[in-house]
Order: sequence, then structure tokens, then C-alpha cells
Amino acid sequence: MKSIAFAPLAAALIALAACGQQESAGNSGSASAVAAKAPPAGTTWAQKVSLTPDGGLLMGNPDAPIKVLEFGSYTCSHCKDFSAESHEPIEAKYVNTGKVSFEYRNFIRDPLDMTVALLARCAGPEAFFPLHTQLFANFETMIKTIQGAGEGAYQAAMTAAPNERFVKLAEMAGLIEFTKQRGLPEAKARQCLADSANAEALAKGVEKANADYQITGTPTLILNGSVLENVASWPLLEERLKGAGA
Repeated sequence: MKSIAFAPLAAALIALAACGQQESAGNSGSASAVAAKAPPAGTTWAQKVSLTPDGGLLMGNPDAPIKVLEFGSYTCSHCKDFSAESHEPIEAKYVNTGKVSFEYRNFIRDPLDMTVALLARCAGPEAFFPLHTQLFANFETMIKTIQGAGEGAYQAAMTAAPNERFVKLAEMAGLIEFTKQRGLPEAKARQCLADSANAEALAKGVEKANADYQITGTPTLILNGSVLENVASWPLLEERLKGAGA
């Protein structure tokens, strides 16, 4: 996984700040209102989650005319803020109408990000978004915990065998216990963290994202196939959704 740099702990933690995009209000435009579509009987659209061909997790009506795609990182504080602001209104106000679908794709930036991504995806599509949101909410605690473990523990994790690195890093960051308390069995978590094929696939997804969209920061938000320049917060994205007819 040559695209994931095994930097010293201090450098890796400094890199956590290297996310986000400069924002400006921009022009949201205006479109005719899109018609709502009812979900399958007995469900909501937010409960419908599937794995996409490009490795993303898509929530909502797969045929929704308004499609939002986020490239995000679990070690990006701006992505954490976007998650906190957006997850409730995206589901309740937009996805559940059937007008909007929301897809999340991991943009892996460092080994800790890979560790969290492997755990977030471990329980399958249906469980992804609740755990994803809680892992973002755990951001500050995770960073403090891994800082407290120290450089020696980090280097020991990074020099372990490939199928052990992310297990050790998860132990160091307190993530195995965190996800266990939220319904992910410990044995399953360890199995996912040791799965080199999944880690390879996530790393290749970063290469594809750069080739397709030239990602310059996280979160990067894409609306109906077009990158939203200088839009990296919920208020600005909501403005664009309304302008698209949501």
C-alpha cells in the first residue's frame, strides 16, 4: 500500500491538520423543485444503504436525481465538523424524501485513517453510517489516546507484519474497545483490520479519486458529478442542494 505513508507519529499527527478547503459562498443557482419519491413500504430511504461499484457507501434512493458524494478522511478535523453538522439534516430533510442520495467514499490519508476506515466498514453497509458518525464524534478522544501511547508504540505498530499493523494501531487508539461497545464483535474487528485485501482496495480508491476528481482537500463534495469548489461545510452544501431543487 505505497500510497499510505508510515510517517513518525509526530509527523502523522501534524498531517491531521492538513485537510479542509477554503470556503466561499459561491452561486448556488436555481432549479425547479424535484418531486419526492416514497421509499419501499415499511422503511425509510435512509435505511437503504448499499456498496457502490467504486467502493463507496450509498444511502438513499439509488435513482435519486440529486446525488451527493463526499470524499472524507477520519483523521481530518474538517470532515469531523462536516459530519457533526450534516448527518441529521442530510438523512431527515433530504435523503428521506427520495430526492437526494448521499455517498461516502474514504480518502485515506495516513495509517490511522486506514485503521478507522476498516472498522467503519466492518459490519457491512447497513451498519456503516451510524458507526461512521460515532467514529467521527470520537475524533478528539482518538487523537489524545494515540498521542498518549507515544512514538515507541506507534513505530512498533508500523513495523509489524502487514496483517498486524492496523490491529496494533487500533489497540493503541482504543478503537477495538470503542467499536465493540457499539456492537462490532472484537473478533470481527480484528479480522477486518487484518484484511490486507480490503486495505489495498481502499488505497487504490485514493488513486482513482485523484485521477477522477483531482482531490485537493477533505471533505471534497461532489454534486451530480461536479466538484463543488470552495464548499466544505453543511450550510454551503445545503444551499447547493436547495439550488438543485431539493
